[in-house]
Amino acid sequence: MGLNVGPRISRRAVLLAAGGLLVGCSQRPEADKVHLRLATGPAGAVYRRIGGALAKHISEHVPGASVTTVPSGASTDNIRMLRAGEVHLGLTSLDALIRTDGSGPEGLSAVCRLYDSHLHLVVLADSAIDEFRDLEGRRVSLGARDSGTEFTSLRALKLGPVQADGRFLSQAESAATLRAGTIDAMFSLTGVPTPAITELAQRHPIRLIPLAAQADALLTAYPGPYAPAMIAATAYAGVPATRTVAVPNVLLVRNDLPDDLVYAITDTIFTHTGSIASDSRGDAEAVPEAWQINVRTGISTASIPLHPGAAAWFRDRKR
Repeated sequence: MGLNVGPRISRRAVLLAAGGLLVGCSQRPEADKVHLRLATGPAGAVYRRIGGALAKHISEHVPGASVTTVPSGASTDNIRMLRAGEVHLGLTSLDALIRTDGSGPEGLSAVCRLYDSHLHLVVLADSAIDEFRDLEGRRVSLGARDSGTEFTSLRALKLGPVQADGRFLSQAESAATLRAGTIDAMFSLTGVPTPAITELAQRHPIRLIPLAAQADALLTAYPGPYAPAMIAATAYAGVPATRTVAVPNVLLVRNDLPDDLVYAITDTIFTHTGSIASDSRGDAEAVPEAWQINVRTGISTASIPLHPGAAAWFRDRKR
């Protein structure tokens, strides 16, 4: 991707100037404040916790900025809200963002790649479902409407091809409904471990259905956003290592946010990665996928261009 964003922006200049930026994005009259809204995800999702930690640190470390989190259905819902101007920042999975022609939504760009989500297919330990094709005719949660889980699980089912009785439930609702026996399985595209599945496994033995063949099918049909992956045996109590597919997550921003502000946001994310991870629940091991945030992979947003402010920050890191 091109990094030609005009004159070099110094980090010192950005941090000195950030307090007076983005007046046009504010719904408040204070000229020295920047009020931003960040779309996250549903209850029980890693998006909700990491989004909250990002909002806290941007508010603390970008002078004059305050960030409010906005709960959502997740990826595609966040893209919709960004395009409609309802939020300024949002989390999304890369596959929900990239169109079939390889482009992304108009008016949006990436701040950075954050971490990879893994597609989970969860059943109770005593379930008769042993492999993907056993979902035929079964009651299966496909995730919340407009979520990355819905987007990716529907793709996997179509490639199967498998006809499931789909239900559209958040991660927390899916876990509760699976435990109650009113659905037979649940998909979840999320970080590892994810709170809703961790809590379910603590209450009832579960299994993860291997998705190696589905990973291969997704890689072949949609080159770019997918990669084979493994959910480690240490992720969930009593669950062995399981093959699946991984999808990167990115932090999106509206193109009309000033370059200097996005530069300062990018600087905050990569300068305070450790505390962002630990603040997600108050201890360093709370959301381990947050430790994946690093400069080397942060620039890897596939065909989605970086916002000029973010591109300038990565360029300055190379100098």
